[in-house]
Amino acid sequence: MSDKKSEDIDLVALETRVDELIHTVDQLKNENSALRNQQDNLVNERAILIEKTEQARTRIESMISRLRAMETRS
Repeated sequence: MSDKKSEDIDLVALETRVDELIHTVDQLKNENSALRNQQDNLVNERAILIEKTEQARTRIESMISRLRAMETRS
């Protein structure tokens, strides 16, 4: 009878641990998904910032060329 109780206690402990692990896996899946979404957003934001930087560089180079042209005409 004592062995039966011990086995029941072991099974309950095992079941509890399995439930905890399932919960942990679910949490990690959700966290992983959120991190992937965040990474996608950051990659897109980086691409936009690179494009804006390139546009600004082009505009500045154009302004410098115009200023140099104005300087040579004077």
